[in-house]
Amino acid sequence: MAIVRVFVGLDYHVDFVQVCVMNRKGKILRNRKAANDWQAIAAMVAEMGRVASAAIEACSGAAHLTDELIHNAHWPLQLSHPGYVARMKQSPDKTDFSDAQLLADLSRVGYIPKVWLAPPEVRELRRLLRFRQQLADQRRNVKLRIGALLREHRVAQPAANPWTRRWRIWLEALELPAETQWIIGRQLRRFDAVNLDIAAAESRLAKLAERDRLLQFLLTLSGIGLVTAVTLRAEIGRFDRFHNGKQLSRFCGLSPRNASSGNRQADAGLIRAGNPQLRAVIVQAAHRLKRYDPRWSALAMRLRRRGKSGSLLAAAIANRWMRSLYHQVQHWSTAN
Repeated sequence: MAIVRVFVGLDYHVDFVQVCVMNRKGKILRNRKAANDWQAIAAMVAEMGRVASAAIEACSGAAHLTDELIHNAHWPLQLSHPGYVARMKQSPDKTDFSDAQLLADLSRVGYIPKVWLAPPEVRELRRLLRFRQQLADQRRNVKLRIGALLREHRVAQPAANPWTRRWRIWLEALELPAETQWIIGRQLRRFDAVNLDIAAAESRLAKLAERDRLLQFLLTLSGIGLVTAVTLRAEIGRFDRFHNGKQLSRFCGLSPRNASSGNRQADAGLIRAGNPQLRAVIVQAAHRLKRYDPRWSALAMRLRRRGKSGSLLAAAIANRWMRSLYHQVQHWSTAN
C-alpha cells in the first residue's frame, strides 16, 4: 500500500497546538487540537500519512517545538513569518482552525515565507543580549526621571558632565523638598543596582565571545565593541545564509526604500524592516567609523560635499559597511 504524503500546518499556543493535515490535492484530512508536545503531535499526524512538508508561525516557544519535531520526529518543518502569512489571508477573521489550514495549504503549494531557525546556542545568546538591553532601557528611564525632577525644581546643572562621580556628589548634596529627595535617593539606588546587573550581563557576554570565532573576529574590527559584535552575531547568526551583501544590508534595515511611481523617481528613507535594535547598533557603529576610520571618513567627506546630512551619512556608511562585512565573513560556517 502506497504511503500517503501529507502537508501540515501548526498554529502554536502555550496550552495546545492546532494541527491541520492536508493531502496533495488540498483536502483537509484532519484539523484539530493536540497537546503542546511533539510526541502527541507526531502521533496524530502519523495516522494520516508521512509528512512531506510542514509549517509553523514563528512566535515565542515555536522554535523549541520546531527543534523537537525536526530532530526527534524527523519532520521537514519550517518556521514561517507571521506578518507575511497574515497578509495572505483572504478573510479578516482569525481562528486557530483557519490559521492552521492556511499554513498547511501554503506548505502544500510551496509558498511558505520562511524564517531562519537559529540554533539553540544563538537563541541563548539572543536572550542574554536582549536582557542586557532591557537593563539598559531601565537605566535610561531612571536618568530621564531624575532629569525631569530637576527640571521641575528649576535646578541649574553644574559644569560637570552628567552621571560622572563629580555630578553624583553634586546631586546627592542638593537641598530639595523632602519627598523629592526621597524619590531621587530611591532612583539612585535603582540606578546602581541596574548598573551592577548590566556589568554582570556584559561579563557573561564576554565569556561567550571567548568561545566564538566569529565574535572574536568582529571584535578586531575598527569601531566595534562587545555589545555591537554580540548584537551582530546574535541577530544575524549565519552570514552565509544570505546570497549577497545587499540582501544582508536589507535584512538589517539599512537599504534605502524606493518610492518611485510613474515618472517620479524618489527614495523614502530606510526600509521599514528588520530588527530595530540591530539597525540602531549598526548606525551607532557607523557614527564611530566616520570619525575614526580613514576609509569611512573619506566617504563621509565626499557625501558632505554633496550636501548630505549627518544622519544620511551614517546610514550610507552603515549600508556599505555591512556589505563589506558580508564579503569578509560570508565564507565562514558560523553555525557553531
